[in-house]
This record gives sequence, structure tokens and C-alpha cells, in this order.
Amino acid sequence: MTGPTRTVPGRTGPERTPDGHHIVVDGRTWRAQDPHIPEALGAELVKGLMAARRLVTTDPTRARPRVQDAKVALGERGEPWWEPTPEGTRTRLAAAMRTLLRARGQGTTICPSDAARVAGGEDWRDLMDAAREVAAELHADGVAEVRQKGKRVEDPRAARGPIRLAAGPELG
Repeated sequence: MTGPTRTVPGRTGPERTPDGHHIVVDGRTWRAQDPHIPEALGAELVKGLMAARRLVTTDPTRARPRVQDAKVALGERGEPWWEPTPEGTRTRLAAAMRTLLRARGQGTTICPSDAARVAGGEDWRDLMDAAREVAAELHADGVAEVRQKGKRVEDPRAARGPIRLAAGPELG
């Protein structure tokens, strides 16, 4: 994809295509990060991406899925962020949860709403049911642990009220 480019007012970085969906670097186009991701969460996702990229030289087998997760969470890979589908959104929610858990480190937790804010922008509340379902799936797979009031929840689908996610043994 080539063509005219523009710089988005108030944004630093590479020029974007007129639709804002791609950036142009050295004449090549690349999918742009979803501009609807809140700044602080975007910074955490980029932190996770950079950590994964550093890992590529020493442990490419562990690094590649981490890079993929971060790129999908940022909207740079996977389903286009400007044309979401339910399945693509669930994939992005899961990628965001895994990336945020890795970026925050052991002993910390995230709220499913963090992933919903990444994938849903201003409409993040509409994704909360899906985010809780994805959290339950990650819990079942051992990737994340659903907690309430600091304690592990046995059946996340039955949990009522606020939940948090901690890294599970299979997060990798």
C-alpha cells in the first residue's frame, strides 16, 4: 500500500496514511497501533513488546509468541482494529491480558477491564462480559489465575463482582 501520507496533529512518530490505519517508514507501509488504546496501557503493551523482542536473540521459542501477543494487543497484527469482529476481539482481549500480565511481572495483577480498554477504546464497557469470559478461559488453561479479594477463584464463571487476573503457571 502506497500513496499520500499525513502527520496526525498532536502525534509524534511516522507519517500515517490518510485513513490513519497504516504508518509509512522508509516508503513501506505497516499497520499502525490502534490509536484508541489509552496511553498508559499502550505504554505497558509496548514495554511487553520490547521485552519480547530482546528475548528473541536468547530464546526465540519463548519470544515469538510474546511478540505476537503484544503486536495483536496493540492492533498491529491480527484482525484490523478498525474492523473488529467478535472472534477477533476475543483474540485481542486474550493477547492483551497475556501481554499485560507479562509486562507487570510476577506478583502483580490486572483487571479484565484493562484488556477491554485496549480492545474497545471508549466503548470498553461493552466488552466486559467478553473480557470476563476470556479471563475464565485463560484461567482454565492455567495461563492466568482469576482472583477475588486476593484469593484464587475456583469457578470464574460463577464469580460475581470485581475480579483480578494474576499470571498462571502456563503463562510462559
